[in-house]
Parts: sequence; structure tokens; C-alpha cells
Amino acid sequence: MDDTGLLAALIGHEQFRNDYAGGGVLPEGPRHGPYWLRLITPDLYEPISQEKAVQILREWVDPLWDVPTELEEDLQREVFDRVAAADGIYYLSELGDEAIHDWGRVHDYFHEFVLIDRSAGQLTLVVAADD
Repeated sequence: MDDTGLLAALIGHEQFRNDYAGGGVLPEGPRHGPYWLRLITPDLYEPISQEKAVQILREWVDPLWDVPTELEEDLQREVFDRVAAADGIYYLSELGDEAIHDWGRVHDYFHEFVLIDRSAGQLTLVVAADD
């Protein structure tokens, strides 16, 4: 399956129906992060470099904050090592105001990456969000 097909399969999966604001997955839910699910399509994901992905994630973690050692180790293992191993990295572009759902502005920051690691047969969704 090509990358577009993988992105479409991810968007269609019920686990993708998560608003990342504490409610968890709603199998019939209409939201994904701050956006209406129906407006998310594979072509909204732009390919980006590992360096750019790491930069966005590091800025989100906030370089002015001393990250506790245990959290830094978790981020390295669960996020940064996967970014480094990925054959393809896709970043969900800003969808604009019309795509934000009824209470989607609860998120101050929302970054979403899809990591494709063909050698491991793995597709990983990484969401860096806060509210």
C-alpha cells in the first residue's frame, strides 16, 4: 500500500476518532483533535524531514523547561527514536478556522505526525497536544 493509502486507512480507523481533550476515543465520534473528522483527508498531510519534525516537537516540549529525566527518556524511546527510524514522516497541516469543531479551541497547541517505518511494518501516529 502506498503512503496515501496508509494515511486514508489511518483516518478511517475508529481509534482516529479522538479529540485529545480527555474524552478518549469515541468510535462514532465526529472529531479528531481540534478538527471535524469529515474534513481530514490524506492530502492534508505534508511530507516533512526528520529534522523539521524534531524541531517542531522540541519547540512543543519547550526548551526553557527542564524536562524531568524520566519524561525525556520516554520521549526519546516513544517519539524521537521512532522519528529517526521512519522512512516517511507526514505532518497534518493547519486546516484553518472552518475546520475547527465547536469547542476545538480548547487546544493551545496541536501537532500531529504520521510516521511510516516500512522495515518494521509500523505506522505510528504521534500527537503533541495540550489544552
